[in-house]
Amino acid sequence: MARKTHDVLSVDWVRLELLRTAYSTRGGLFARMDPRMVIAWYLVMAIAPWFTHNLTVLIGFFVLGVVSVILARVGPLVLGLFVIGLGADVIALFVAAFLFGGDLTTLIALAELNLKLGAVSMASMAAFVSLDPEKLSDALLALRAPELLAFGVSYGYRMLPILVDEYVTVFEGQRLRHAPPERRGLLGWRVVWQWCVMAVTAFYPIMLNTAKNVRTTVEALETRGFTYGASNPAGRTLRLAYLRVTGLDVAVLAATALTVIGAYWLGAQFPLHR
Repeated sequence: MARKTHDVLSVDWVRLELLRTAYSTRGGLFARMDPRMVIAWYLVMAIAPWFTHNLTVLIGFFVLGVVSVILARVGPLVLGLFVIGLGADVIALFVAAFLFGGDLTTLIALAELNLKLGAVSMASMAAFVSLDPEKLSDALLALRAPELLAFGVSYGYRMLPILVDEYVTVFEGQRLRHAPPERRGLLGWRVVWQWCVMAVTAFYPIMLNTAKNVRTTVEALETRGFTYGASNPAGRTLRLAYLRVTGLDVAVLAATALTVIGAYWLGAQFPLHR
């Protein structure tokens, strides 16, 4: 059991999960949709919760977010970080409310805020986990976003695995060059402190390597005519020719719109306010 836990929570597992998340290799409903429609769906889900204080409506949006995460096949790493972050935020806010004399009204207001943040966060996970760098960049370009913004998004995604690999290499190199503490201390705190120091100092060589990689990539792109191809109408048309709005896209957007309307109607019939 301990060996299985170590294998799951290893650096390699975290790296693979980051790659699966960045490159949308898990599939799911939204990965089969047109990326422009995925962005439109996300905007609906991200904006709608902020127009109401009705807890019934917000609970509906939260449930819709849970369904979206399931359909998008969000990985365990991202989902676990979301659950831990949201849980810690809820506990901290509730403890602060009690310590500073809060009452039931304060708790309801905090529940309202956390429902909104949870619904928007799950919509963000479902949408952007389902879009690989190429699709997201092309969707922004098709929506008339600046060419440099579309390139920046794609380049940032593609630099992620390189940065992770370089960080692991530098960190393991520092571990080999540093002797372990002579005394572990209570509960091994000296070992933990040494690992924390190495984790921070490993970032400094990464900055230099990143600057080198950026320069090499920019020169290679300019040699291939990236700037001209992105701004030229013929090049843009050729690049975005594969984008198609299908029946699945229309069905998902229509179902989402009906669900949002239904949540507001249900909130009007059974209101739960502060």
